[in-house]
Amino acid sequence: MFGFSKAQQFAFLTMLALIVICPFVLYPVFLMRVLCMAIFACAFNLMIGYVGLLSFGHAAFFGMGSYIAAWTMKFWHVDAAVAIVLGGATGAVLGLCLGYLAIRRSGIYFAMITLALAQMVYFFCVEAPFTGGEDGIQQVPRGQLFGIVPLNNDMAMYWLVAAVFLGSFLLIHRIIHSPFGQVLKAIRENEPRATSLGYRTDDYKLIAFVLSTTLAGVAGGTKALVFGIATLTDVHYSTSGEVVLTTLLGGLGTVFGPVMGAVLVTTMENYLAQFGQWVTVTQGAIFVICVLAFRRGVIGELGGALRLAL
Repeated sequence: MFGFSKAQQFAFLTMLALIVICPFVLYPVFLMRVLCMAIFACAFNLMIGYVGLLSFGHAAFFGMGSYIAAWTMKFWHVDAAVAIVLGGATGAVLGLCLGYLAIRRSGIYFAMITLALAQMVYFFCVEAPFTGGEDGIQQVPRGQLFGIVPLNNDMAMYWLVAAVFLGSFLLIHRIIHSPFGQVLKAIRENEPRATSLGYRTDDYKLIAFVLSTTLAGVAGGTKALVFGIATLTDVHYSTSGEVVLTTLLGGLGTVFGPVMGAVLVTTMENYLAQFGQWVTVTQGAIFVICVLAFRRGVIGELGGALRLAL
């Protein structure tokens, strides 16, 4: 099924069952936040987990996708699906432009270049008139899906977000298990050897970068419709840091790791909010404990334990 191993099939069916059951038990808006973060983390994991490139600037693509989707929904009154697609297209175009500049470097140099370019995008959003500055774009309507299904109801919106998440998840799974994905893994393990075999590694890395930024834009656009707002927080460097921690916590280079990380991080943010200013300290302590206890992330350690057991 979809190229999954038996263990992955079980994990996927369990995840699918939870997606169907949870909105009848938990608050749908909370679940939509988890799914949007999961899309973002899966997109980021495509770069760091399978190409080996650490980007500190993915918030730029997430945030710009959020702004464009929010702006087109509020002022052009486009269909919800069109707004999400435009968010993804924004991430793709921006990723192509910034990736072309950054992809020729690797390691810490690539990370610093992406951070610097993302900060340029942030300051652009501060000054640009269409973003609303510090106020952001507020009161964004959810509109309708295909002009038929109204999305004002949380349950209707939830099923759209769930469909976007599943589509993004399966697309990433297909990418990393395709011949293209195998080349990406070869570049991660030994780029000079991949180059010696005749692969144009910079082209492969740029394509992977654009795919990652496209899905980050989709996540941002979906999030803007769910919460009806796009703000500077979406393009702030702290958002880039959050997705890094999310992916590390779940497990780098694993298919389900970013999803687990999104569940854990979003749950912590939601239920630790009562601690006020101590929330970041508490989160930091939990992250340190998890990183020390789960060196390969939660899913990475579980997968290793299952392989040993079998």
